[in-house]
Amino acid sequence: MHAIGIDIGGTKIAGAVVDELGAMVRSERVPTPAGDSRRLEDAVVEMIRSLSDSGPVAAVGVAAAGFIDAAQSTVYYAPNIDWRNEPFREKLEARVGATVVVDNDANAAGWAEFRFGAGRLVSDMVMLTIGTGVGGAIVAGDRLFRGGFGAGAELGHMRMVPNGIACGCGQHGCLEQYGSGRALLRMANEIADAGGIGQALARVRAEHGALDGGLVGALIEQQDPGAVAALRQLGHWLGEAAASLSAVLDPQRFVFGGGVAVAGELLLGPVREAYLEHLPARGYHPEPDFVIAELVNDAGVVGAADLARVWVDDHA
Repeated sequence: MHAIGIDIGGTKIAGAVVDELGAMVRSERVPTPAGDSRRLEDAVVEMIRSLSDSGPVAAVGVAAAGFIDAAQSTVYYAPNIDWRNEPFREKLEARVGATVVVDNDANAAGWAEFRFGAGRLVSDMVMLTIGTGVGGAIVAGDRLFRGGFGAGAELGHMRMVPNGIACGCGQHGCLEQYGSGRALLRMANEIADAGGIGQALARVRAEHGALDGGLVGALIEQQDPGAVAALRQLGHWLGEAAASLSAVLDPQRFVFGGGVAVAGELLLGPVREAYLEHLPARGYHPEPDFVIAELVNDAGVVGAADLARVWVDDHA
């Protein structure tokens, strides 16, 4: 039975009809109505109705950034949408006449990788999504971990540095401030300011007025020493975080997604090095795999659809 997956992003809403093997049968994309929660709800309803024309579906899964309750129903808080304790599932079900489940977007992407992508051959997996911030997903014993209140696996807000860099969550020293795309830009600018291996970064910054992810990514692809050094710093923090996560979760595989993960082995190399440096009982603790995500931009949609199908199966 097919299911519908909807992924609400900051700039676009992506949706698809997804089959049981994770393949998208039909897909749609529309701009996200910025700053208007009612228009956003209308856009999601319209997309669900349009995709439902393809034939019967088991359920609808919706993925969005923010804290979702354990019942996959209410959005406690969404950073980019004016949702506070929003009963989004109830509202959608009343309008579309189908079973709807709501989940965190990182959870949906991680579940898709676990079921159909880079994590499909293991039972315990951690995914870190390295974009503007750091998203996370945990699968333990073949089940997605959400926590007692549904707001678990916010791995980007693990405390890495006491009294460190201020984070948008209100705390200081979170992994997001050291292991994200935004952190990579800060590190690249610091290296550019220092001269030496940062000369190319400084030149590109002067030519374009500022460094951005595309410019730094291009220099990493060219293996510019300054840009690669910034990536290595980022990888070190991610590897240290992974070692701490291993002490708690003991996953068989770490999957890295998001824009920064396109660097592939240039990122994974320093991640592995730092992981081994900080791994408790090194030499006696089994070592997990470190791999790059496979589903890329489709993960949120595919994962949301499959989580909806799982919810129906669990509640049958």
